[in-house]
Amino acid sequence: MAPRPNAALPLPEQPTIDVVDESFIRVERAVLAREVARRWTTWWPGLHLQIYMDRGIEGMRWTVAGEMVGSSEIWLEEHAPGVIVHYYLRAEPTVPGSATTPRPLDGTRRARARVAAMRQRHVLAWKQVVWSMKDELEADAHPYRQ
Repeated sequence: MAPRPNAALPLPEQPTIDVVDESFIRVERAVLAREVARRWTTWWPGLHLQIYMDRGIEGMRWTVAGEMVGSSEIWLEEHAPGVIVHYYLRAEPTVPGSATTPRPLDGTRRARARVAAMRQRHVLAWKQVVWSMKDELEADAHPYRQ
């Protein structure tokens, strides 16, 4: 029997590491897009990012390999008088010695703690990146200051 056209498809499982962040930077979107394009290669020393979609002033999407495997995205949403930086990371920890093989999670307290620590390190590193950009770029954003 053929599936019904309106039948609900199963949703993919939630990634083990799922980071969603929004930060506001008071600067023109084109300026921020240039800075993201110029700086992103220095942000994640433990990860190898490869662009799979350069969206210009709207942001970038990457595949992620290294200590995690998955995808990442920065979406730059214009929101007067500046930009909301939406950051996403959807990934799985990798097997030691592999940059692309996801590590099976055994559900133990130790495994959960290891994943939580990895996620926390990444979130804090991202906040340092975005706050640093905010501090630097807003220093020259006089037309946007109220």
